[in-house]
Order: sequence, then C-alpha cells, then structure tokens
Amino acid sequence: MAEIRVPRPRRRRGLTLVESAVTLALAAVVVGLAVPGFAAIGERERLRAVASALQTDIAFARSQAAAQSRTLRLEFAGPRCWLLHDGPAGCGCGPGAAACPGRLVLRQADLGAGHPVELRANVGSILFEPTRGTVTPTTTVRLSLPQGPRLHLVVNLMGRVRRCSPDGLPGEAAC
Repeated sequence: MAEIRVPRPRRRRGLTLVESAVTLALAAVVVGLAVPGFAAIGERERLRAVASALQTDIAFARSQAAAQSRTLRLEFAGPRCWLLHDGPAGCGCGPGAAACPGRLVLRQADLGAGHPVELRANVGSILFEPTRGTVTPTTTVRLSLPQGPRLHLVVNLMGRVRRCSPDGLPGEAAC
C-alpha cells in the first residue's frame, strides 16, 4: 500500500498588517500619555535651575563683598530679573544691559518675559556688608511656576541660603 502524505501547513513568519497597525496604535497611546508628564518634569527642572542660579549669585555676592571689602547689593528688579551691583537701589533690567548708570554691575540675570518662572521677594534688595559679613535685611525669595510647584530661598543674617518647597516638590526639603 502506498503511503499518503498530507502536506503540512506552512508556518507563517512575520506579522500581518492588522497586527502591526494595532501595535503602532498602542505605542502612540502610551507616548501620548507620557508627553504631558515629561512637560511637567521639564518645567520643574527649569524652576530648580533658576533657584540654583539665584542661590549661586547670593553666595557669589557674599564672597565678593568680603573679597572686595565693599558693600554690594542684590536687587530684585522685577518678576524675572535680579542684579548684583555696588550702588543704591533703583536699578532695572533692560534689553541686553542693566539700567544702572554709574554703578559696577557684577551680575545680571534677566529670565525674559516668556520664561515661566517668576520670583517675588519680601524686600526690594539685600545688602552684603563686608566687615561683619552680614546681610540686611533677611529675606525669602519665592520662585513659582504659573500652575505648578514653588520653591523658597530663605536668606539668613549671615547670607546663607536655605532652600525649601511649600508644595512638597520631590527632592526638596519641606517649608
């Protein structure tokens, strides 16, 4: 008797067009859900970057007042600007340069009108006194995003800065 061979069905390899489309659709949904989270992370990092820059400028002002043996002023000249100079209060930030005629401007930070971070201090400026190494008056600078977390920089009498978050920002001390 002759043996009858039944052909085996061929094993398919690869994916069908429908399977590929479903996979791509699921991947698009996952990416779409993740993008807003990445935007929020980016904004928080911008807030932290501004806080670090201001904290560094406060430490710089303190050290330069002692090194140069003269009084220096850190002035908060608007919601997105601060200046370190050697004169009386009254400076402002302008396009490209500080508006401080006749004064030595050691630092200027102008975030620009489109920047999301805004700063508010409870004083207009602080003085760094070189002989005693003190800061007057003590201050709290509040940095905030329009719809997000806040950071506070608290400057004590000795010019040291404590950084905290009233909103429980991850990685920051609570206020």
